[in-house]
Amino acid sequence: MTTDAAALRGNWNYPTSVKFGCGRIKELADHCKALGMRRPLLITDPGLASLPMIKDAIARNEAAGVPTGLFSNVQGNPTGKNVEDGIAAYKAGDHDGVIAFGGGSALDAAKAVALMIGQKRPIWDFEDIGDWWTRVDPNGIATIIAVPTTSGTGSEVGRASVITDESIHVKKIIFHPKMLPSIVIDDPELTVGLPPHITAATGMDALSHCLEAYCAPGYHPLADGIALEGMRLIKDALPAAVKDGKSLVARSNMMAAASMGATAFQKGLGGMHAISHPLGALYNTHHGLTNAVVMPYVLEFNRTAIDEKLTRLAAYLRLPNPSYKAVLDWILALRKEIGIPHTLKEIGVDDKQVDKVAEMAAADPSAGGNPIQVGAKELRVMFVNGLEGKLAA
Repeated sequence: MTTDAAALRGNWNYPTSVKFGCGRIKELADHCKALGMRRPLLITDPGLASLPMIKDAIARNEAAGVPTGLFSNVQGNPTGKNVEDGIAAYKAGDHDGVIAFGGGSALDAAKAVALMIGQKRPIWDFEDIGDWWTRVDPNGIATIIAVPTTSGTGSEVGRASVITDESIHVKKIIFHPKMLPSIVIDDPELTVGLPPHITAATGMDALSHCLEAYCAPGYHPLADGIALEGMRLIKDALPAAVKDGKSLVARSNMMAAASMGATAFQKGLGGMHAISHPLGALYNTHHGLTNAVVMPYVLEFNRTAIDEKLTRLAAYLRLPNPSYKAVLDWILALRKEIGIPHTLKEIGVDDKQVDKVAEMAAADPSAGGNPIQVGAKELRVMFVNGLEGKLAA
């Protein structure tokens, strides 16, 4: 691995236009102009809204002749109401584009706002079911620039948002191809201030994306290759970024790996996300942290279907005695090293809604990518094991 962060810089067109490298947030105004944005709305979360990085970005835009509005009423698990409020702010300010700036929640909310600017139907009509995306009026979608400040969801290179329907406490995946941001500014310096526990949780989200995409059934060698290299980067970079948040090399490699995970999971996800989504809706748990906690229990359930794949993964990661067990042991050791709890009970989940969680997980689109076909019964087993910390002997 290089020790020079300045060398980790590039312009990529995969799957969209990505401007990667330290300090590249300074190009924001130029990219707004290139996309025809004269008065964009920057959408972020309340925690970031008060930080210098947001104030500086808006000030630089103003100085460059791109007056920029600010909307930050976004929850950790964004809701339909957050999206409605964002649309109102966009229209009230006569804005002409969206800058999605922040972690996964802010990016998801911002992309959903951009989608809904010119739609006449409710957002839930565009859930990722069948061909529902064709209901969207593509001319009513605002242009998006994405600026991630965490290295986890990879939402900056995705064509969907996860939004909670608060009326029924269900997370729904909203999808349209034009939700993919036109330009992504990947500046690792923006992640330097992340505290270790957030670095750990979001980093494990990136790992879950790569791992579930790699394990998903079907023929997609492009996604498999991206997922494998993403996991190799994470293996070294995540512990380093948690230990030393100022390491720009570690931060750079984690930012790249996050985008890689979200690019790879077009192949599919699986039980980790199927369980994590209802827990986020019902218990408001952090998405990446939840994926991290359930990860080994889902792997154990799927072992017979993924044994050979994980043996190949172990060899690629240069783990001793390449095997399924080598990967499981690495993940358990990594979780312990970076402070991930072992059970769902430790993150505030109880056993009072086991059947409801299982049913919601079975209905989640992610369940379809699980290596073994699953329904509520099977997902219930994984969920209960995660509550109790039960791994096979």
